[in-house]
Amino acid sequence: MTDLEGVAGVLNFDDWCLPESRYYETAKELLTREVNAAVDGFFAGGASQVLVADGHGAGGINPVLLDKRAELMRGFGMGWPFLLNEGYDAVAWVGQHAKAGTVYAHLAHTQWFNYLDLSINEVSIGEFGQLALCANELDVPAVFFSGDSAGCLEAQHLTPGVETVSVKRGTTATSGDGLDAAKYQRHNAGAVHRHPERARALIREGSERAMRRYASYRPRVTPQLAAPYQRVAIFRGEKGGTKTISIESHPNSVIELMNVPFQPAPLVE
Repeated sequence: MTDLEGVAGVLNFDDWCLPESRYYETAKELLTREVNAAVDGFFAGGASQVLVADGHGAGGINPVLLDKRAELMRGFGMGWPFLLNEGYDAVAWVGQHAKAGTVYAHLAHTQWFNYLDLSINEVSIGEFGQLALCANELDVPAVFFSGDSAGCLEAQHLTPGVETVSVKRGTTATSGDGLDAAKYQRHNAGAVHRHPERARALIREGSERAMRRYASYRPRVTPQLAAPYQRVAIFRGEKGGTKTISIESHPNSVIELMNVPFQPAPLVE
């Protein structure tokens, strides 16, 4: 699974992460080269097939630059978990960011900047956690994560033992929980970045290390959540408006729960 905001050299959201952004194509190249570094490491570590999922909203992978040994998947109309199934041995993340509200994160959010928090059975998760929980249900371990330092800590907390590579570190010390969506979008734009070439070298080393460790150690989600499952999403107010909350449940499947539509209602605090 790939995303754009957790890439070394992607400096902010407005200038780098939207199709109309002035550096959008450069950002896609930076992500694709980080992905290629991971793909190379996975194959060197013993992988026989790698499927790259382009998980950035407007698209983040340049297909022309992608390592020719990898397959590319784009188009998420099939819903969670995006073609992941029991036939895969492991799942990995490249260019991932921390969940909404994380301190010292860079461009942290969950799906979009209007999320205040998302949890399943009272475990707060972001985009990493959503797919990790789906993978856990399929008995597919999370083995590798690259992104900002705060995102690495989040991955290590949820899936102890996962191999992580930090390519930048955020500098904003506050959560921004009191901000509306528009203000939060620009809240945690500060970071210190590794040089992209150095970041790719570390990703190459880390992904091979993760693949070689896979046979002897398979990181799993902790704690193991027990059915039934309840999802609670709290959304920020738009332009100072009322916060909303959406609560859904499923008797026995996180994957099925992730595909249940949200039904937001005003949040009474």
